[in-house]
Amino acid sequence: MSENISKTTSKSHWRLWINRAEADEVTPKHPHKPFPGWLYGVLFVVFDIITVLTLEVGVSASADRVQLSNPGGTGFDFITKLWTNGNCVILLNVLLIGLLYLAVLMLCNRFWTASAIIMGAGIFVATIEHFKIEIRYEAILPADLGFLGSNTGNMLTFIPAGAHVAILVALGAFAVVLALVLVLRYFDGRKGRMIRTANVGLNISTRLILILLPVLGFSLYCLQVGVTDSWANKLSSVMGDKPSVWDSVYDAQRNGPLVSFTRQLNPKVMDKPADYSEETMKEVAARYKKAAEKINATRANDLNDSTVVYVLSESFSDPSRVPGLKVNKDSMPNIRKIKESTTSGLMLSSGYGGGTANLEYMGLTGLSMANFDSSLTSPYQQLVPSEHWTPTVNQLWGAPANSLGYHPYESSMYSRATNYKKFGFSHFYTLTGPDIIKYQDKIDESPYVSDKSTYDSALEGIKDGSASKFIQIITMQNHMPYHEWYEHNDYTAQSTTGTPLEEDEKESIETYQKGVELTDQATQEFLDELDQLDKPVTVVFYGDHLPGIYSSASQDENNSLALHLTDYFIWSNKASKSQGTSIENADYSSPNFFVAQAAEHMNAKVSPYLAFLTEMHTKISAMEPPVVNKIQGWDRIPEGQSIYLDAEGNPMSETDFDEETKQLLADYKLIQYDITTGKNYLKTTDFMTLP
Repeated sequence: MSENISKTTSKSHWRLWINRAEADEVTPKHPHKPFPGWLYGVLFVVFDIITVLTLEVGVSASADRVQLSNPGGTGFDFITKLWTNGNCVILLNVLLIGLLYLAVLMLCNRFWTASAIIMGAGIFVATIEHFKIEIRYEAILPADLGFLGSNTGNMLTFIPAGAHVAILVALGAFAVVLALVLVLRYFDGRKGRMIRTANVGLNISTRLILILLPVLGFSLYCLQVGVTDSWANKLSSVMGDKPSVWDSVYDAQRNGPLVSFTRQLNPKVMDKPADYSEETMKEVAARYKKAAEKINATRANDLNDSTVVYVLSESFSDPSRVPGLKVNKDSMPNIRKIKESTTSGLMLSSGYGGGTANLEYMGLTGLSMANFDSSLTSPYQQLVPSEHWTPTVNQLWGAPANSLGYHPYESSMYSRATNYKKFGFSHFYTLTGPDIIKYQDKIDESPYVSDKSTYDSALEGIKDGSASKFIQIITMQNHMPYHEWYEHNDYTAQSTTGTPLEEDEKESIETYQKGVELTDQATQEFLDELDQLDKPVTVVFYGDHLPGIYSSASQDENNSLALHLTDYFIWSNKASKSQGTSIENADYSSPNFFVAQAAEHMNAKVSPYLAFLTEMHTKISAMEPPVVNKIQGWDRIPEGQSIYLDAEGNPMSETDFDEETKQLLADYKLIQYDITTGKNYLKTTDFMTLP
């Protein structure tokens, strides 16, 4: 009896509580009426847009250094281009922030609380972006999420001197936002409560669905946007996203920080080989260990007993080889003569008018862009920051003190400063530091540091001390655009197709020709200086791609291969035993094979990895992804096979490969997968170790 009375009393209390709650909704104790639903909707959109614009301020407010990618840009054309050319990328950012906003809103079930959180988070992230750009000229990248774990203390490295001003501004902005929210909440008789049903089960289930749906949508977008031809990738493209991954700040300015960030979260690197396993990788390591022993039986020298210098010469190529173009004189007589007396040939480039860092990556790693999925457009940005193991050529020279890099431009471009440290370089000398390149002279009206100055800076590092080193040089002198920079320029160019060159194209070509001549002279002087040294030095010199100035020639698809062939040579000084050496199968190559070719040129012993590259190069002289006659964009071509060239420079078809070549290609993909995105089984073997 008493038990029934207790149950009845309990039900009465519950019913009384619900009645009171319903009464509060109808007749609130405060004098203000609840805001209508449509007003919440309007304010949701307004606060969403405020958050997006706050993030854009974070990447634009301190980005006052002029970049190649955005000369004179402010970063805020991200907003104006919505009505100037119909680009809707700002709406894509609003949509993505809106999904996160909705999830937070349903989580706390209070509109004003959620609004303060989302706008406050925007201010916080924008402040961190501002600090990072201020000291590194680099936007927040997915790799920075590691700071949220055990490296949280390293967040302090993002805070520059004088940061108190920005912090005070951020706190002031948050105070304004908070005051606005509190005032609106005061006048809202509903107090921002969203789901108000008295049915607890319905309340929870509704909120849970409205949390999971936006989180799922946002997560699926992040997982797919970095994959070529996925629904998210297509949506992003249709909305106006134009990836500019060579410069993370410009990319964030141009496409919005959130879109730029999410694109790099989960790029598809490459397909997992069906037979990939620890056992398979041990078999691969053993196979090329035997190959290395066979090669080393005929080699007398050690690779790291010599200093090796890689020279990536920006846009260096022979204008006289461009189809349909006639030039009045040779702009590279010295390098042409050098090529005749040493290992040399033509290099197949994956880029045209751009893509420098991809060629650089292949040269330093021995890996090929042809093996990667088309979604991976820039390993320096999308892959290297998250890798746990990054074996590179320079590491064969031991301690980081023996690895030096020189690049007379921004250290942040392609995240080079961060990546070179990860590669094991002790110093990477640039215009912006932290290591400042010593010589910075420019020629006439050119905006770029001359090749001579770059060589002079590197010479000091080469001469310093008796230890052998690996030196990486990336020049800037011949970077586009090309205007009338040089005095006394007597180069001329004309079309042989019957259609005269446009004036802009003609001016660019003639300026570029003069730049090639200056590089030719500076390179000869550099080699002459190296010849005076009493320690062995070998130079691997190559042009990364043709300049994107040949509008007439690029209109003809039959010129694709010719517009992707640059010049390279491998040269040794007088103190080297290999001076004047010219190895076989050198007429055509690609950067991934340079280290193996250098070892052969130097008659140097190889690791199992270099033995593999040596064998691969005997079957395929050059390999790159599909190439096109347009300035390098950041959308790889998903259709068509990669380009493979034989020893005579003729394209090869995969269907015609013999069994040995097929096995080598299969092994290449296994090796590349293991190093980049696999379990790093090769790391525990001596696959990368020189004898």
